Amino acid sequence: MKFADILASLIHDMKNSLGMVINTLEELSGDTLAGLPAQHKVTVLQQEAKRLSNNLIELLTLYKIENERISANIEEWNLSDFLEEIVAENQVSAAAREVRLESECDADLSGYFDEGLLRGVINSLIGNGLRYTQTRLLLTAGQEDGYLVFKVADDGAGFPEEMLRAQQARANGESLAEGRTQLGIYFAEMVATLHRSRDKRGFIRIANGCLLAGGCFSIWLP
Repeated sequence: MKFADILASLIHDMKNSLGMVINTLEELSGDTLAGLPAQHKVTVLQQEAKRLSNNLIELLTLYKIENERISANIEEWNLSDFLEEIVAENQVSAAAREVRLESECDADLSGYFDEGLLRGVINSLIGNGLRYTQTRLLLTAGQEDGYLVFKVADDGAGFPEEMLRAQQARANGESLAEGRTQLGIYFAEMVATLHRSRDKRGFIRIANGCLLAGGCFSIWLP
């Protein structure tokens, strides 16, 4: 995928978010004048502003990766604390959508990874998950087959079958998918591959029904 394609997709996504912000501000102004409750619309603005911020972070990070201006800063982190912090950061957005956001992890488990890069990926996955889940989002971390594995699962409709059949289609020059944009998948994959250990490097997987009834996005780090 070329950086120009990434930029075009992000511009389109940010344009939609800005449209939502503008429309909500106009409605909010009207409601304030009419003395109507406006808290829900304030929450919508917060969510869209956060989406814009995440998009810009992704754009800058992908630019740096493509131009070899960034490398993974690997340090040891407690996984339970890491996930709990991310849940706390996103709890207001989840509550506004009446979604239960939770994490599950062994309290004593630690791992080595770039905290900033991985936090960006998981925050992006949560943002997408909140748009597609029904009632619940679950974050987990653990060890599988010699890898450190982070999962974000929802109870929505799951990933489309065509995405499950062709997880590598994004590398073949095809257009980005609507809905669950493959741009987010590409960003996660680029961050995962920055994590290397001897002959192993990180990778991603998508599946349905592995933790909850809907989609499950996993990041595997060596």
